[in-house]
This record gives sequence, C-alpha cells and structure tokens, in this order.
Amino acid sequence: MFKKMTIAAILGLGLAGSTMAVAADAPTAAANSTAQAPAATPAFMSPAWAQDLCTAWNNSPTLTEKLAGSWVKNNGGKGYKVMEVSDSDMKTTPPVQLEIALKEGKAICSYGGPIKVSKLNYDYDYKMWATTHDWHHMGSPLTAMMFGRLNFKGPKMEAMGNMGPFGAFLKLVKDVPATVPAS
Repeated sequence: MFKKMTIAAILGLGLAGSTMAVAADAPTAAANSTAQAPAATPAFMSPAWAQDLCTAWNNSPTLTEKLAGSWVKNNGGKGYKVMEVSDSDMKTTPPVQLEIALKEGKAICSYGGPIKVSKLNYDYDYKMWATTHDWHHMGSPLTAMMFGRLNFKGPKMEAMGNMGPFGAFLKLVKDVPATVPAS
C-alpha cells in the first residue's frame, strides 16, 4: 500500500478510489503480517543519530586502525577520548558526544549519545561545530578549518598529524542517515 501511495504521489496521480480500497484492507493485512515497520531515521545531531555515528565509526577501518596508536592513547589517563559534535544552526539542539577508547588494539567508539562529560580537556578531547550546510558539504578537514567551515577546539597538532582519519570522520558525519533541517 505504501509503495503504491508513494508512486502515486511522485507521479501526481489521484488514486483515491484504489487507495481507499487498499486502505480498507490494511488492518487485515497488518494483523496477518509479521514484518515490522522500518525504524524512523533519527534527527541530525540527536542522541540516536550519535549512536549510529558511533556504530559507523566502528565499521570504519580508517578510524579504528589508523587512530589506534598515540591518538587514542592521548586521553589524560581516563581511558577514552571525548569528541563533542554540534551544529551551530541548531540552537535548541544540544551537542552530542562520542567516547573513543583503545580496545583489542583498535580505536573503538564505546559511547555515542547525549553529553556525559561536561568539562572537556582540550589537551586530548575534541569539540567540533559547523553549520548544517557545512557539515554536509565539508570537503577536506584542512580546507574546512582554514576557511572557517569547521570550528574546532582540541589538540591541534595531534589533529594535523591525523588528517586522513579526521577526514574519514567528517565524511561519516554527513553519511550517517539522518533527517536534516533544510539548509
């Protein structure tokens, strides 16, 4: 039914009669179906989206392997690094955080969600923010920082030494599915 309605809407066809007939059968079909509806796409920069970003991090060999050395170990002795990410256009949406820790020789995202660590130490933690448009049209991290499309606090020399993985992270921000406000 949904597929027919979507196609009809795209084509601009008025299928009121046939849609009504299909809709009338829907409760019976739904009662007999064991399939579940697909999960809703989370909002950009929401805690649910941060969880998906964390999962995407763990599926990226560039991030898990190339950051498994001195980068992830520079954590102030707390056992993990914090990456706080926010959208400067979304004034009422609080930032989200990722926690990255060394596990089994890899830089693994162990947490993605709302702020847990409110006081960051910029000797090893990161805070990044950009506009919605810039998050989705970032390009290279170096260019983004030079032209002010990406705002950043944290160990700058460490970040400069890890531009490849940093670029992979910025790509994930735009690639993880989310409902995004118009920009």
